[in-house]
Amino acid sequence: MNKLITFEGIEGSGKSTQMRLVAEHLIKLNVPLLITQEPSGTDIGRKIGGILFNREHYYMCAETEAFLFCAARAQHVREMILPALKQDRIVLCDRFSDATFAYQGFGRGLDHEFIKLINDHSSMMLKPNLTLLFDLPVEIGLKRAMDRDNLLKESSFSDRFERENLDFHNRVREGYLKLYKNEPGRFHLIDATRDVDTIQEEVRKHILAFINR
Repeated sequence: MNKLITFEGIEGSGKSTQMRLVAEHLIKLNVPLLITQEPSGTDIGRKIGGILFNREHYYMCAETEAFLFCAARAQHVREMILPALKQDRIVLCDRFSDATFAYQGFGRGLDHEFIKLINDHSSMMLKPNLTLLFDLPVEIGLKRAMDRDNLLKESSFSDRFERENLDFHNRVREGYLKLYKNEPGRFHLIDATRDVDTIQEEVRKHILAFINR
């Protein structure tokens, strides 16, 4: 069975920190891993990310944004994820196809059948086997993200998206929650308002249970 585990959530949800911490734990247990992220999981993806992340591209249309994320995903799946799964490695991925539904579908308002079509083609129909959704109020997440970005020298993914108003971010959050409700067997909803150690304990519990089942 494929073991693709994805980490999803709005800006400032702490998913990347939690993925890093659980990866360190799994490495100590000698679990074979691929630790990756979207859209920057490949050299080509990082170049695409350079377009997506650029603050000056605030005028980018929703369709261009969706196609660029899916182009990065197509390369990512073929170059990195599928080979790792064939080697029986656990893949931990920071964002995957659910993010396209949440951001470009619910957030930008693109047709969901269109999103499904380009997602399916770019991912070769690959779906996560387990998704951890880190949820918290938008206002808390954005404050965390802005505090984090103030420490960075380069612009980041969240910089361009933080130009959006609260309604956009709330639509993204609501979109994630709808995805969770539609597939409760795949998703685990995690309260991201808690401290890092408490959240990590829950993350490890879910992932170890999934790996060992």
